[in-house]
Amino acid sequence: MSDIEKVKKLREATGAGFKDCNLAIKESGGDLDKAIEILRVKGISKASKKMSRDAKEGVVAISGDENKTSIIEVNCETDFVAKNDDFIKFVKELSELNNQIDSDVEKLKKIKMKNDNSVEDNLVALIAKIGEKITIGQTKTISNVSSTNYQYLHTVVKDNLAKLAVVVSIETKENSEAVKTFGKQLSMHIAASNPLALESSLIEKSILDKEQELVTEELKNMGKPEDIAKKISIGKMNKFKEENALLTQSWVMEPKKKVQDILKELAINDLKIKEFSRIKIGD
Repeated sequence: MSDIEKVKKLREATGAGFKDCNLAIKESGGDLDKAIEILRVKGISKASKKMSRDAKEGVVAISGDENKTSIIEVNCETDFVAKNDDFIKFVKELSELNNQIDSDVEKLKKIKMKNDNSVEDNLVALIAKIGEKITIGQTKTISNVSSTNYQYLHTVVKDNLAKLAVVVSIETKENSEAVKTFGKQLSMHIAASNPLALESSLIEKSILDKEQELVTEELKNMGKPEDIAKKISIGKMNKFKEENALLTQSWVMEPKKKVQDILKELAINDLKIKEFSRIKIGD
Protein backbone atom coordinates (compact mmCIF):
# COMPACT_ATOMS: atom_id res chain seq x y z
CA MET A 1 0.00 0.00 0.00
CA SER A 2 1.45 3.36 -1.03
CA ASP A 3 1.77 6.27 1.39
CA ILE A 4 -0.99 8.15 -0.46
CA GLU A 5 -3.35 5.15 -0.03
CA LYS A 6 -2.40 4.97 3.66
CA VAL A 7 -3.15 8.67 4.08
CA LYS A 8 -6.53 8.17 2.43
CA LYS A 9 -7.34 5.20 4.67
CA LEU A 10 -6.18 7.12 7.75
CA ARG A 11 -8.44 10.06 6.82
CA GLU A 12 -11.41 7.71 6.47
CA ALA A 13 -10.65 6.07 9.83
CA THR A 14 -10.06 9.25 11.83
CA GLY A 15 -11.73 12.11 9.99
CA ALA A 16 -8.52 14.13 10.38
CA GLY A 17 -7.20 16.46 7.66
CA PHE A 18 -4.81 15.46 4.86
CA LYS A 19 -1.83 17.34 6.32
CA ASP A 20 -2.21 15.78 9.79
CA CYS A 21 -2.65 12.30 8.31
CA ASN A 22 0.38 12.71 6.03
CA LEU A 23 2.57 13.78 8.96
CA ALA A 24 1.28 10.91 11.13
CA ILE A 25 2.07 8.34 8.40
CA LYS A 26 5.62 9.68 8.11
CA GLU A 27 6.05 9.81 11.90
CA SER A 28 4.81 6.22 12.29
CA GLY A 29 7.00 4.89 9.50
CA GLY A 30 3.95 3.84 7.53
CA ASP A 31 2.30 1.91 10.40
CA LEU A 32 -1.44 2.71 10.22
CA ASP A 33 -2.29 1.63 13.78
CA LYS A 34 0.55 3.71 15.18
CA ALA A 35 -0.52 6.64 12.99
CA ILE A 36 -4.05 6.43 14.43
CA GLU A 37 -2.53 6.55 17.96
CA ILE A 38 -0.43 9.58 17.01
CA LEU A 39 -3.50 11.41 15.69
CA ARG A 40 -5.50 10.46 18.76
CA VAL A 41 -2.84 11.95 21.04
CA LYS A 42 -2.86 15.12 18.90
CA GLY A 43 -6.64 15.04 18.94
CA ILE A 44 -6.69 14.92 22.71
CA SER A 45 -4.31 17.88 22.78
CA LYS A 46 -6.54 19.84 20.38
CA ALA A 47 -9.65 18.84 22.26
CA SER A 48 -8.27 19.90 25.65
CA LYS A 49 -7.58 23.42 24.33
CA LYS A 50 -11.18 23.69 23.22
CA MET A 51 -12.63 22.62 26.58
CA SER A 52 -12.22 26.12 28.06
CA ARG A 53 -14.67 27.59 25.54
CA ASP A 54 -18.43 27.91 26.04
CA ALA A 55 -20.74 25.21 24.68
CA LYS A 56 -24.24 26.66 24.90
CA GLU A 57 -25.72 25.23 21.70
CA GLY A 58 -26.47 21.61 20.86
CA VAL A 59 -29.43 19.25 21.03
CA VAL A 60 -31.55 17.30 23.49
CA ALA A 61 -32.38 13.71 22.50
CA ILE A 62 -35.12 11.37 23.72
CA SER A 63 -34.87 7.57 23.57
CA GLY A 64 -36.88 4.65 24.90
CA ASP A 65 -40.59 3.86 24.99
CA GLU A 66 -43.66 4.77 27.05
CA ASN A 67 -42.45 2.62 29.98
CA LYS A 68 -38.85 3.80 30.15
CA THR A 69 -37.78 7.08 28.57
CA SER A 70 -34.47 8.91 28.72
CA ILE A 71 -33.39 12.45 27.87
CA ILE A 72 -29.82 13.53 27.24
CA GLU A 73 -28.39 16.97 26.46
CA VAL A 74 -25.27 17.22 24.29
CA ASN A 75 -23.74 20.68 23.96
CA CYS A 76 -21.54 22.29 21.33
CA GLU A 77 -20.47 25.85 20.59
CA THR A 78 -22.53 26.70 17.51
CA ASP A 79 -25.91 25.85 16.06
CA PHE A 80 -24.12 24.99 12.80
CA VAL A 81 -22.38 22.04 14.50
CA ALA A 82 -25.65 21.02 16.19
CA LYS A 83 -26.93 20.23 12.68
CA ASN A 84 -23.72 18.51 11.55
CA ASP A 85 -24.26 14.90 10.37
CA ASP A 86 -21.36 13.48 12.44
CA PHE A 87 -22.60 15.27 15.56
CA ILE A 88 -26.19 14.08 15.01
CA LYS A 89 -25.05 10.48 14.39
CA PHE A 90 -23.01 10.54 17.62
CA VAL A 91 -25.88 11.98 19.69
CA LYS A 92 -28.40 9.47 18.32
CA GLU A 93 -26.25 6.48 19.32
CA LEU A 94 -25.33 8.12 22.62
CA SER A 95 -29.02 8.64 23.41
CA GLU A 96 -29.81 4.94 22.93
CA LEU A 97 -26.88 3.95 25.17
CA ASN A 98 -27.98 6.47 27.78
CA ASN A 99 -31.40 4.81 27.96
CA GLN A 100 -29.78 1.40 28.41
CA ILE A 101 -27.74 2.47 31.45
CA ASP A 102 -30.41 4.71 33.08
CA SER A 103 -28.58 8.03 32.62
CA ASP A 104 -25.49 7.07 34.63
CA VAL A 105 -23.07 9.54 33.00
CA GLU A 106 -19.87 8.02 34.40
CA LYS A 107 -20.90 4.59 33.16
CA LEU A 108 -21.97 6.12 29.84
CA LYS A 109 -18.52 7.61 29.23
CA LYS A 110 -16.90 4.16 29.54
CA ILE A 111 -19.43 2.17 27.48
CA LYS A 112 -18.40 1.08 23.96
CA MET A 113 -20.10 2.43 20.86
CA LYS A 114 -20.66 0.61 17.54
CA ASN A 115 -17.08 1.31 16.39
CA ASP A 116 -15.80 -0.54 19.50
CA ASN A 117 -14.37 2.64 21.02
CA SER A 118 -15.67 4.14 24.26
CA VAL A 119 -18.03 7.12 24.35
CA GLU A 120 -15.20 9.13 25.92
CA ASP A 121 -12.78 8.29 23.09
CA ASN A 122 -15.40 8.97 20.42
CA LEU A 123 -16.16 12.31 22.04
CA VAL A 124 -12.49 13.33 21.93
CA ALA A 125 -12.23 12.22 18.28
CA LEU A 126 -15.37 14.21 17.39
CA ILE A 127 -14.01 17.33 19.10
CA ALA A 128 -10.75 16.99 17.15
CA LYS A 129 -12.60 16.43 13.86
CA ILE A 130 -15.25 19.15 14.19
CA GLY A 131 -13.11 21.70 16.00
CA GLU A 132 -15.55 22.70 18.74
CA LYS A 133 -15.99 21.97 22.41
CA ILE A 134 -18.61 19.20 22.84
CA THR A 135 -19.90 18.14 26.24
CA ILE A 136 -22.52 15.84 27.72
CA GLY A 137 -24.97 17.95 29.73
CA GLN A 138 -28.07 17.03 31.72
CA THR A 139 -29.47 13.50 31.59
CA LYS A 140 -32.58 11.88 33.05
CA THR A 141 -34.30 8.48 32.81
CA ILE A 142 -37.93 8.11 33.89
CA SER A 143 -39.28 4.63 34.55
CA ASN A 144 -42.14 3.98 37.00
CA VAL A 145 -44.14 0.80 37.53
CA SER A 146 -47.77 1.14 36.36
CA SER A 147 -47.00 4.47 34.67
CA THR A 148 -46.99 5.66 31.09
CA ASN A 149 -44.52 8.25 29.83
CA TYR A 150 -45.56 11.04 27.48
CA GLN A 151 -43.04 13.19 25.63
CA TYR A 152 -42.81 16.43 23.73
CA LEU A 153 -40.04 17.84 21.55
CA HIS A 154 -39.88 21.56 20.79
CA THR A 155 -37.84 23.05 17.92
CA VAL A 156 -36.97 19.68 16.39
CA VAL A 157 -33.55 19.52 14.73
CA LYS A 158 -33.98 15.99 13.35
CA ASP A 159 -36.01 12.92 14.35
CA ASN A 160 -35.71 12.55 18.16
CA LEU A 161 -33.36 15.55 18.54
CA ALA A 162 -34.60 19.00 19.53
CA LYS A 163 -33.72 22.17 21.44
CA LEU A 164 -36.11 21.35 24.28
CA ALA A 165 -37.51 18.00 25.44
CA VAL A 166 -40.06 16.96 28.07
CA VAL A 167 -40.98 13.59 29.53
CA VAL A 168 -43.83 13.25 32.04
CA SER A 169 -44.88 10.06 33.80
CA ILE A 170 -48.60 9.50 34.48
CA GLU A 171 -49.95 6.66 36.61
CA THR A 172 -53.44 5.24 36.02
CA LYS A 173 -55.03 1.92 35.09
CA GLU A 174 -57.25 3.69 32.58
CA ASN A 175 -56.10 3.68 28.97
CA SER A 176 -58.58 6.10 27.41
CA GLU A 177 -58.14 8.77 24.75
CA ALA A 178 -58.82 11.37 27.43
CA VAL A 179 -55.77 10.21 29.39
CA LYS A 180 -53.58 10.13 26.27
CA THR A 181 -54.70 13.63 25.29
CA PHE A 182 -54.04 14.91 28.80
CA GLY A 183 -50.57 13.31 28.82
CA LYS A 184 -49.62 14.94 25.53
CA GLN A 185 -51.04 18.32 26.56
CA LEU A 186 -49.33 18.12 29.96
CA SER A 187 -45.94 17.54 28.33
CA MET A 188 -46.56 20.62 26.15
CA HIS A 189 -47.64 22.61 29.23
CA ILE A 190 -44.40 21.67 31.02
CA ALA A 191 -42.38 22.78 27.99
CA ALA A 192 -44.10 26.18 27.99
CA SER A 193 -44.39 26.81 31.76
CA ASN A 194 -41.14 25.30 33.06
CA PRO A 195 -42.31 24.17 36.54
CA LEU A 196 -39.61 23.69 39.16
CA ALA A 197 -41.36 20.80 40.93
CA LEU A 198 -44.59 18.83 41.01
CA GLU A 199 -45.87 20.69 44.08
CA SER A 200 -44.64 23.65 46.12
CA SER A 201 -43.33 21.55 49.03
CA LEU A 202 -40.91 19.87 46.59
CA ILE A 203 -39.25 23.05 45.30
CA GLU A 204 -35.59 23.00 46.31
CA LYS A 205 -34.81 24.97 49.47
CA SER A 206 -31.85 26.69 47.81
CA ILE A 207 -34.16 28.10 45.11
CA LEU A 208 -36.65 29.35 47.70
CA ASP A 209 -33.85 30.87 49.79
CA LYS A 210 -32.50 32.74 46.77
CA GLU A 211 -35.96 34.03 45.86
CA GLN A 212 -36.50 35.14 49.47
CA GLU A 213 -33.22 37.10 49.34
CA LEU A 214 -34.35 38.89 46.18
CA VAL A 215 -37.78 39.71 47.64
CA THR A 216 -36.24 40.98 50.90
CA GLU A 217 -33.77 43.18 49.00
CA GLU A 218 -36.54 44.54 46.76
CA LEU A 219 -38.75 45.49 49.74
CA LYS A 220 -35.78 46.98 51.58
CA ASN A 221 -35.05 49.26 48.62
CA MET A 222 -38.72 50.34 48.59
CA GLY A 223 -38.40 51.50 52.22
CA LYS A 224 -41.45 49.59 53.46
CA PRO A 225 -42.07 49.39 57.25
CA GLU A 226 -40.94 46.03 58.69
CA ASP A 227 -44.44 44.71 59.51
CA ILE A 228 -45.83 45.59 56.07
CA ALA A 229 -42.70 44.27 54.35
CA LYS A 230 -43.15 40.93 56.16
CA LYS A 231 -46.75 40.57 54.93
CA ILE A 232 -45.79 41.50 51.36
CA SER A 233 -42.87 39.08 51.50
CA ILE A 234 -45.14 36.18 52.54
CA GLY A 235 -47.53 37.03 49.70
CA LYS A 236 -44.77 37.22 47.11
CA MET A 237 -43.24 33.91 48.22
CA ASN A 238 -46.61 32.15 48.14
CA LYS A 239 -47.18 33.46 44.62
CA PHE A 240 -43.71 32.29 43.55
CA LYS A 241 -44.42 28.77 44.86
CA GLU A 242 -47.83 28.68 43.17
CA GLU A 243 -46.45 29.79 39.80
CA ASN A 244 -43.54 27.36 39.87
CA ALA A 245 -45.24 24.18 41.14
CA LEU A 246 -46.80 22.16 38.31
CA LEU A 247 -50.10 21.35 40.07
CA THR A 248 -50.85 25.00 40.89
CA GLN A 249 -49.71 26.53 37.60
CA SER A 250 -52.27 28.04 35.24
CA TRP A 251 -53.15 25.44 32.60
CA VAL A 252 -51.62 26.66 29.31
CA MET A 253 -54.61 25.49 27.25
CA GLU A 254 -57.09 27.24 29.57
CA PRO A 255 -55.28 29.80 31.79
CA LYS A 256 -58.23 30.47 34.12
CA LYS A 257 -57.84 26.93 35.44
CA LYS A 258 -54.97 25.29 37.33
CA VAL A 259 -53.39 21.97 36.36
CA GLN A 260 -54.94 20.43 39.49
CA ASP A 261 -58.38 21.63 38.29
CA ILE A 262 -57.90 19.76 35.01
CA LEU A 263 -57.01 16.63 36.98
CA LYS A 264 -60.24 16.92 38.97
CA GLU A 265 -62.29 17.46 35.81
CA LEU A 266 -60.91 14.25 34.32
CA ALA A 267 -62.50 12.46 37.31
CA ILE A 268 -60.13 9.48 37.16
CA ASN A 269 -59.59 8.44 40.78
CA ASP A 270 -56.26 6.66 40.36
CA LEU A 271 -54.69 9.21 37.98
CA LYS A 272 -51.47 10.73 39.33
CA ILE A 273 -48.62 12.72 37.86
CA LYS A 274 -45.58 10.79 39.13
CA GLU A 275 -42.67 12.89 37.87
CA PHE A 276 -41.38 14.88 34.94
CA SER A 277 -38.20 16.14 33.33
CA ARG A 278 -37.70 19.21 31.15
CA ILE A 279 -34.33 19.84 29.56
CA LYS A 280 -33.61 22.85 27.38
CA ILE A 281 -30.35 23.61 25.61
CA GLY A 282 -28.31 26.16 27.54
CA ASP A 283 -30.38 26.07 30.76
